[in-house]
Amino acid sequence: MSAVYESISDKLATWMTAQPVFFVGSAPLSGDGRVNISPKGMAGTFAVTGPTQVAYLDYTGSGAETIAHLRENGRIVVMFCAFDGPPNIVRLHGTGKVLLPADAGFEELRTAFPKDRTLGQRSIVVVDVERVSDSCGYAVPFMQFESDREVLDRSHERRDPEYFDGYWQDKNTASIDGLPAMPTR
Repeated sequence: MSAVYESISDKLATWMTAQPVFFVGSAPLSGDGRVNISPKGMAGTFAVTGPTQVAYLDYTGSGAETIAHLRENGRIVVMFCAFDGPPNIVRLHGTGKVLLPADAGFEELRTAFPKDRTLGQRSIVVVDVERVSDSCGYAVPFMQFESDREVLDRSHERRDPEYFDGYWQDKNTASIDGLPAMPTR
């Protein structure tokens, strides 16, 4: 029931961007390092930017594991599950990079996403997809989507823009395994 595709079709791109949640997996090179899986959501934060490239908006959070892992080795997988409709799981394996707001290409890529939700945005994660696959998803439960949570947006709205730079310096410069994440001043 599974298949591997050479690229992301328009049909698959439409399906992925309609999903309310996706998961990002990454890991350090060290066998002693911790594997990380992060759930991602909020409408408009994921985009298919080409037949073998996707990107998502990365917001300020308590950790910076994916950023650290991508800076170390670039390995990443993005996974989508159908929680309604026909069962399906899609995985995008590839090589990722982190674009910070000051990096070349950030502003151009940012136009692929809605203009709102810029406060607290830490980076854009870009994935050059090397393998597109799907599988049955028969064991994934049905779940009903109610709405995006507004907690992150409300939390960020209470902060001055200067807050975020300090937070990144205090909490996001290294992974839980000590790998460099957000740049230090």
